[in-house]
Amino acid sequence: MEKPVIIFGAKGIAHPALEIFNSNNVVVFGFLEEDEKLHGTEINTVSVLGSTEDDGFLKLIGQKAEAFVAVDDNKYRKFLVEMLHDRRKVQPVNAIHQTAYISTDATIGHGNFINAKVNIGTAATIGSHCILHSGAIIDHQAKLGDFVQVGAGSVINADVTVEEGAFIGSGVTIISGVTIGKNARVGAGSVVISTVGNGETVFGNPAAKVK
Repeated sequence: MEKPVIIFGAKGIAHPALEIFNSNNVVVFGFLEEDEKLHGTEINTVSVLGSTEDDGFLKLIGQKAEAFVAVDDNKYRKFLVEMLHDRRKVQPVNAIHQTAYISTDATIGHGNFINAKVNIGTAATIGSHCILHSGAIIDHQAKLGDFVQVGAGSVINADVTVEEGAFIGSGVTIISGVTIGKNARVGAGSVVISTVGNGETVFGNPAAKVK
């Protein structure tokens, strides 16, 4: 990546995203953050420059800099992605840790956060703007939609489908062939052995619907 990166967001995954770009010898120009209290502060000597909607910095995106959206909240993450597309006609870049393994036969979209020791298997499909925390395993032929979050150490087994906006907590195991519906939530440590419907929250071993 020849251009420097501007990171949108200065909380949550912003700090590990900075570490990922640094480890790949990509220069981070600075952070943009909606919380004005963080303006003028630094993360590992990199400055929080101003607001995420500051035209002075936004005009750099595309020509002089790339963008990465480091926001955990899906609603705000989508807003920033759409703003970058509408105002700058760009897609955020991926942040992929050097220790992640991605099969040469896997397909990956834009703007994904892929942390240390993530393993993405043969013919797996990862959408765009997903967050895959440390040690997550996405096995062969699994499919993740856009804006999916997978917690540290979770195992998404072969032929699993995780639809858009779903949240998978840390240490979850999803058995092969299961579908996790759109915007569903799976609590940390759960073992999912059957399909989870759209918008449902499940927890436990075996995972059961939380009312």
